[in-house]
Amino acid sequence: MTGEARAYGGGTVTGPHRPTVIVSSMASDSHTWNLVYLELLVGELGFDVVNLGACVPDELLESECLSRRPAMLVLSSVNGHGHQDGLRVIQRLRALEELRELPVVIGGKLGIGGGLTAEETAQLLLAGFDAVFDDHQGASSFRRFAATLPGGAARLSARVEGAGA
Repeated sequence: MTGEARAYGGGTVTGPHRPTVIVSSMASDSHTWNLVYLELLVGELGFDVVNLGACVPDELLESECLSRRPAMLVLSSVNGHGHQDGLRVIQRLRALEELRELPVVIGGKLGIGGGLTAEETAQLLLAGFDAVFDDHQGASSFRRFAATLPGGAARLSARVEGAGA
C-alpha cells in the first residue's frame, strides 16, 4: 500500500506515510511460505512491504535497496544456508556507502546442522547484520526490533495496547 488512495471521482486522498520494508530470501533459497508469513507480520506492524520472493540474486537485493531506500531489509532462510548466504549478502550490501546504515536482519533456519552456534551468530553480527533471529525464537523478538525503527515504537505500542497481546 502507498500513502495515497484513489477516492470516488478520481481524486487522491493522502494517508499517513508508512515506511517500506523489503522482505526477501537469498539466491539459494526457493521457499516462499516464510516470506508470506513475514510479509503479513511486517504489514501488521504498520509498514508497507515489498516481498521480493524466492531465489533472489544478490544484484537484485542491492538494486532494490538502493532504489527503494527501505526502513529495513528482512532476509529469511529455510534451506539451512542462511549463515553462508547471509555473510555474502551483507558484505556486499555494507560495501556500498548508501546502504551502510540500512537496518538489515536475518532469520529462519540459518544452519544445516540445527541452530547457529554463538560464534556463527557473532560472525553475522560482526559482518554487518543488525539482528539475527534463529528459527526457534518467536516473533516477539523481531517485533521488539522493528519497534526500534523510526516510528516503529509508536506503531508497536498502539498495536499491543489495542490487541492486549
